[in-house]
Amino acid sequence: MRTGPSQEEVRRQNLGALLRYVHIHGPTSRAELTSELGLNRSTIGALTADLAAARLVTEAAPRETGRAGRPSLVVRPESELVYAYAFSIEVDQLRAARVGLGGEVLDHRADDRPAGLPAAEAVPLLAEFVKDLQQAVPDGAVYVGGGVSVSRMMRRADGKAGLSGGADAAAVGEPLGAVLAAELGAERPLVVGNAADVAALAEHARGAAVSCDNVIYLHRDAGVDAGIIVGGRRLTGHAGQSGQVGHMVVLPGGRPCSCGSRGCWETEIGDRALLNAAGRDGDGGRGAALAVVDAASRGDASAQAAVRQVGDWLGFGLANLVNIFDPEMVIFGGTLRDVYLAAAAQVRSRLNSMALTAAREHVRLRTPSWARTPR
Repeated sequence: MRTGPSQEEVRRQNLGALLRYVHIHGPTSRAELTSELGLNRSTIGALTADLAAARLVTEAAPRETGRAGRPSLVVRPESELVYAYAFSIEVDQLRAARVGLGGEVLDHRADDRPAGLPAAEAVPLLAEFVKDLQQAVPDGAVYVGGGVSVSRMMRRADGKAGLSGGADAAAVGEPLGAVLAAELGAERPLVVGNAADVAALAEHARGAAVSCDNVIYLHRDAGVDAGIIVGGRRLTGHAGQSGQVGHMVVLPGGRPCSCGSRGCWETEIGDRALLNAAGRDGDGGRGAALAVVDAASRGDASAQAAVRQVGDWLGFGLANLVNIFDPEMVIFGGTLRDVYLAAAAQVRSRLNSMALTAAREHVRLRTPSWARTPR
């Protein structure tokens, strides 16, 4: 009777663990791999030799070392031969990238998203990006899957993306992963996620929050969402709708929100709120909102007042989230990044006046490590 995994199964598990570690952490010495994976040096040597023979990693002496004696070889992911496709459907942009082992962006394409274009109707445009990207794929390279980041609410179970930012958005739309995979003729399914959730996972795995297991990533694009990581795991909720913090009511009876309620946080920190506070057209969109932040940095008094006002409301909602989730770090993404940088004093002041001392003392406020790929 079989009582445990065979030697070959153990070997394959160890190969996967080593490759996964190098993929996430980048160039890693054999000594670190021995320590982190709990395997002996000879086993690490054999595993890296197998992966190098498969052209998945390379090994070389470290470029610099200040230690005496023979340095431990450094294992580096070999990016070109295994790749995935990453897609981003934003309010005003469509992006596609071919990403190799180690998270290296090997190639990318981007273009404007036509105003009002439903997410599902962006699929043919993304497919054209892929056809262009495929021209540079080397012979023998293996496609292993992909993911789609969407700035819309969606159901986690089937990946249906809403056509609007309202509360009913999750009830309409198309299963984007299946539609895009069919358009690409890909056998492997595509994972679909909300932009805030995807960004939170990226920052937790490779970015500003790599050492934190309790993180809130605040993102403003189509609306204001949060990717929330608790105890090292993403908080999803029953139907995948957690993180809709933009619809937290902060001012009862306040401005009407697209969700049908009034006084939602989104109505006080969204692009429209910033534009209205600056006396500009509230329908100007993201570019116009960022122009207000830029004007504030150049001394425009009305723009500065608008940024301070929105920054104060940003801190107001943030204090509530800090009291509820007790995060180690809060990251401001999307256009909230620019607002936070311009109004950090207002955000921190409101946080200090409202959040519990035990919760606010250790929380770090940051901007994302992963910037957009240049167009």
